[in-house]
Amino acid sequence: MNFLSGLQPLAFAALRIVAGFLFSCHGAQKLFGAFGGQVMTHNPLMLAAGIIEFGAGILILLGLLTRFAAFIASGEMAVGYFMQHAGWGQKFFPIVNKGELAVVYCFLFLFIACHGAGKFAADKT
Repeated sequence: MNFLSGLQPLAFAALRIVAGFLFSCHGAQKLFGAFGGQVMTHNPLMLAAGIIEFGAGILILLGLLTRFAAFIASGEMAVGYFMQHAGWGQKFFPIVNKGELAVVYCFLFLFIACHGAGKFAADKT
């Protein structure tokens, strides 16, 4: 599959942009009730989650302060997984507790934080 290796920078840029966009949509649900979500600004933890998701998602999408934003987003997803999905009295495994998306976002953003913004980024962090 070496013929695809030349597309790696473009594929990574697409991954970063799409993941940032989708993550910001989760934040928009919590903050604004967009996309069929409910405004959750009355709950301090959900307000913080919405701000991180919306803000970090936009920064990751744009490739601006990417490493920092992705690191914060990764941490938020780790905390979210353990608080919401694998909390006290709940099953640990993501496939059982419906936490797969949180785990995937956590490790995806950790990878982006380590890799940097890549192509089509507003900066080269």
